[in-house]
Amino acid sequence: MDALANNIPPVAHAIQQAVAPVFLLTGIGSILSVLAGRLGRVVDRYRLLNKMEGDALRQHHDEMRTLSQRALWNHWAISLCTVSALCICLSIAALFIGAELRADLSGTVALLFVAAMLTLIGGLLCFLREIALATGVIEVRKL
Repeated sequence: MDALANNIPPVAHAIQQAVAPVFLLTGIGSILSVLAGRLGRVVDRYRLLNKMEGDALRQHHDEMRTLSQRALWNHWAISLCTVSALCICLSIAALFIGAELRADLSGTVALLFVAAMLTLIGGLLCFLREIALATGVIEVRKL
C-alpha cells in the first residue's frame, strides 16, 4: 500500500502540469473545426463552379483560381495546427512518462511545446492568408 501512496504525488504533479496543455488542445480543436468548415465551403463552391460549361465556366475562372489557392492555404493551416496538437499530445505523454519513470524529460517537453507553438503560429498565419484571399474577391457593385 505504501508503494501506491508514494506514486501518487509524481502522478498528481504530472496531472497539474498537463492541465494547461489540455486547454490548449481544446482551443486548437476549435480552430481545426473552423478551418475544416471553411475548407468544406471552398470545396463545395469549387465543385459548383466546375460543373459549369463554356462562357459561364470562363467567367468564373479567376474565382476558381482563388478558391484553389484558398484550399491550399487552408490545407497548410489544418496540417500545421494538427502537428501542433500532436506535439502537445506528445508533451503531455512525456510529462506522464517522466513522472512514471522518475526521469527528467523537461528538455523533451520544452522542445515539444516550442514546436507546438511554432507550428500553431504557422497554421494561424496560413489561416490569415486564406482569409485575405477570401475577402480579396469581394467587390462592391456600383448601382
